[in-house]
Amino acid sequence: MLILSEQEIKDHYFMNDAIYDVKQGLISKKKGQITNPHRTVIDIPAHQASSLYMPSADLSQEIASVKLVSIFPENPKQGKPTTQGALVLTDASNGEHICMMSASFLTRLRTGALSGIGTEKLARTDAQTLGVIGTGAMAFEQVLGVLEVRDIQELFLFNRTIEKAYTFKEALMTWGITIPIKVVDSPKQVMQVSDIIACSTRSDNPVFDGNDLRPGMHINGVGSYLPSMREVDLKTIQTVDKIIVDDLASIKEEAGELIYANQESDWQFSHIHAELSDVGGGDRLLRETDQEITFFKSVGAAYFDLVVAKGIYVKAKSLGIGQKIEL
Repeated sequence: MLILSEQEIKDHYFMNDAIYDVKQGLISKKKGQITNPHRTVIDIPAHQASSLYMPSADLSQEIASVKLVSIFPENPKQGKPTTQGALVLTDASNGEHICMMSASFLTRLRTGALSGIGTEKLARTDAQTLGVIGTGAMAFEQVLGVLEVRDIQELFLFNRTIEKAYTFKEALMTWGITIPIKVVDSPKQVMQVSDIIACSTRSDNPVFDGNDLRPGMHINGVGSYLPSMREVDLKTIQTVDKIIVDDLASIKEEAGELIYANQESDWQFSHIHAELSDVGGGDRLLRETDQEITFFKSVGAAYFDLVVAKGIYVKAKSLGIGQKIEL
């Protein structure tokens, strides 16, 4: 078995790799080649935490995986990361477990790649400003995903704890991002100046006011993944012109803001414009006018982890990196 650390993945597998591999996975899903059982979520109320178990397989490629990821929001107080994960990759032709890899960065990267693809499909081609609401663990790769597909000229950051926004700004600059980055005092300020909005919080309450939406905006919402979470308000759901989701089956079970809208208003899941696998493999823009307001909602699905993990494994094998062990 090949063992790959998070640092080895970070050093050799990048956002453009992830976007390419996720697009290939979307094509496989559309062709019916993906087996993607619903993930198991175990809540741990004493720590406001969750543990997720996510299996998937691409039988046409004879490859399978299971990802284990834990989300413990109180961990930073103990000097530990909020999200921790591991993934096992299996050769589905003989059952051999061929690779184990760290999955925390993998999860953030594939989620950023999904938002990159959603942005590529829905955001205006001339969008130049990106607003980030919530600068926690998932936000960095959200920025990288958008930067990969749009020529962003300015970044605006908001976090409830303003010091974390400034730390995030420093991290972006250290990464090599040279465009202007401004920390602002409220979500409303972000909404006033941003063509694209990235939300990646675990909030149970909406993080911006849907009344602040402007024509032509695009929103990526990736933070809420439990029925109790509502990162986006009902006004937004009822206002946007197109909603694209990453995986419809998972969305119906886990996207709190859409579940709430379906239960408490005249909005229905049938109003969703498309699933990403319906549109994600090609380069066709779904936006029909520059005035449309669009929303990409992601809760994740195991096959996204699978296709990125396979890409990481193939690249690692070709580069000769990782540690080989006998179990």
